[in-house]
Amino acid sequence: MANAASGMAVHDDCKLKFLELKAKRTHRFIVFKIEEKQKQVIVEKLGKPTDSYEDFTASLPANECRYAVYDFDYVTDENCQKSRIVFVAWSPDTSRVRSKMIYASSKDRFKRELDGIQIELQATDPTEMGLDVIRSRSY
Repeated sequence: MANAASGMAVHDDCKLKFLELKAKRTHRFIVFKIEEKQKQVIVEKLGKPTDSYEDFTASLPANECRYAVYDFDYVTDENCQKSRIVFVAWSPDTSRVRSKMIYASSKDRFKRELDGIQIELQATDPTEMGLDVIRSRSY
C-alpha cells in the first residue's frame, strides 16, 4: 500500500471523497493532509457545494503544506457551463523543509490515486493559485 520512495499510503477515504466530488459533486473542494506518524494521506477538510473559492483558499494553512482539489465551474466564451478539477500542491515558503520534502516526494503517487484531475498547480503563496491563474489554464 505504501510507496517505497516516500512511504506514504493513501487512505481509502481520500479516493472515496474525491469520487464524490467528481461524480456526485457533493463537495466543492477537499483538503488533504499527510499524517506523518501514520505515514498516510488523509482527508482534512471537505468544502460544501455552496462554498466559494475564498472558502477554499482560507482552508489552506499559512505555514503548512497540503494537497487539495477544487471543482472549478466556469462559463466559456460560447456560454457553455463547464467544470475542471484542479489539483493544488500547496507548499508555502514558511513551511518546514522536511514537510516540503515529504509532500514533494509523495505528490505524484497521490495524484495517480485521484483519477480525473484536469489541472495541476504548484503554489507557494495565494497569488500562484488565484482564480485568474485557474481560468487561464481552463480554456
